[in-house]
Amino acid sequence: MSDDEVEEQPAEKSEEETMDDDWAAAMEEQVNTENESMELEEFDNAPDAGRVLNPELDIILDIPVTISMEVGSTSITIRNLLQLNQGSVIELDRLAGEPLNVLVNGTLIAHGEVVVVNEKFGIRMTDVISPTERIKKLG
Repeated sequence: MSDDEVEEQPAEKSEEETMDDDWAAAMEEQVNTENESMELEEFDNAPDAGRVLNPELDIILDIPVTISMEVGSTSITIRNLLQLNQGSVIELDRLAGEPLNVLVNGTLIAHGEVVVVNEKFGIRMTDVISPTERIKKLG
C-alpha cells in the first residue's frame, strides 16, 4: 500500500463523548416522538408564536438557574426528625408512578418522569406548565 492508499481510521470516542451521544440519542428520540403527535395548530394559537427574542434580553440567557426534581414531600415533627437514622423510611405524599415536580429556583415549571441514560438519571418532561399558569401561581 502506498501513502496515497492509507485508509483513515476513525478516532475512538472518549467516555464523555459517548455519554453525550447517548443523551443526544435520548433527546432526539423524545423530539421525534413529540413531533409525531404534535399538531401545528398548537403553535399557531400560542401567544408567543413567531416572537423573536429581543436582542436586549440576550444578556439574561446566560444567567444560571437551579433545576430540581421533587419526588414528594411530607411534614414531620422535630421529635420524629431527630429519631431518624440510617434505614429509616419516610412516607411521602405522592404515589409510586406519579410524575415528579420539576422546579426552577423553587418554582414549579413542569412534571416529568425519571429516565436512565448510560447509568445516569435524567428527567423527561411530560407536562410543561404554561407561562400564564406560572404567573398566576406567583400571585
